[in-house]
Amino acid sequence: MTNAYKIAILAGDAIGPEIMAQAVRVFDVLQQHRDVQFELIEAPFGASAYFEHGKAFPEQTKTICDQADAILKGPVGLSHEESKKIPVEEQAERGAILPLRARYNTFANFRPIYLSKDMAHFSPLKADIIRDGIDILLIRELVGGLYFGEKERGVNESGKRYVKEVLEYDEDQIRQVLVVAFEQARLRKKKLHNIHKSNVLMSSVFWNEILDEVHQDYQDVEVVHLLVDAAATALCLNPGQFDVMVMENMFGDILSDQGGGILGSLGLMPSACMGPEKAYYEPSHGSAPDIAGKNIANPYSMIGSVAMMLEMSFGMNEESRAVWNAMKSVFEAGCSTADLSSPDAGTQIVSTVEFGDMVMTKLGELLAN
Repeated sequence: MTNAYKIAILAGDAIGPEIMAQAVRVFDVLQQHRDVQFELIEAPFGASAYFEHGKAFPEQTKTICDQADAILKGPVGLSHEESKKIPVEEQAERGAILPLRARYNTFANFRPIYLSKDMAHFSPLKADIIRDGIDILLIRELVGGLYFGEKERGVNESGKRYVKEVLEYDEDQIRQVLVVAFEQARLRKKKLHNIHKSNVLMSSVFWNEILDEVHQDYQDVEVVHLLVDAAATALCLNPGQFDVMVMENMFGDILSDQGGGILGSLGLMPSACMGPEKAYYEPSHGSAPDIAGKNIANPYSMIGSVAMMLEMSFGMNEESRAVWNAMKSVFEAGCSTADLSSPDAGTQIVSTVEFGDMVMTKLGELLAN
């Protein structure tokens, strides 16, 4: 019996449609070599959706996402100047991304920070720091904390403008993401770095209390507690000490971007946003409006997000590995997109489409064997 999956395609803004066009080619190749069918349904999302439909996350898109087995989302947002043409509440992050996360309770964000030994030269870190590459799984709580708390701005009794944003978690929100982190640590090296700021923030004190409770069910996993500022330093000085890292929403936002920095580009960071019933997959980077339309964007994170979808939503582990290996083969051939190339690297720079062409050719070969 042929497996059939329905996927919502949210191409997004700026470079989003360019890299999405390469990522969805994976589904065509899979259909040629496996007994599987993918129904791809495009839907407007982000700044472009606002200009066309008056909403960054239109009702029609919500319906398509509700009916999909999984969601593939491109980066959204425009330049600062262009964003000012959109009401604050409808700007892509507030009007699209946060509502998407809330709608499907995608509380666990998986962000692999990975460089194989063969790709280690992309990192700006010294070779003796990188050694055999980088392999970290950062798990970020995604639907709570400061980003989702009550927000208020106005003028106080003294006539001074003010702003107030609330950081709020309940124990269930914390526990559910910690369970995910412990489960992943158990599957990997049985070591979990808990990133917090309990020397200042009461929310971190509470987070750590819940972690101690959850840890009772995972005694085989070693827990290492590390303050978030120390963790930022350690990612640069000794990334090899980390395997699985878990943290609250804002800490995860910041440190995962730093993870892209130690890899050499956020273009190497796909991600999965997992909820109890549905997941969406996206690059960790932004929409890069400054390079939109130039055919130079790196589609690795977008294609990698498809690889994560194949494994985590559809159980297609072998096919997922084939996608990763197909992308790795491009780098092994001495090619890369412009974001990873330096003048003295001796690397052949390929375009967005050329990168996609090379990946799909290799993927077809791998699936045919």
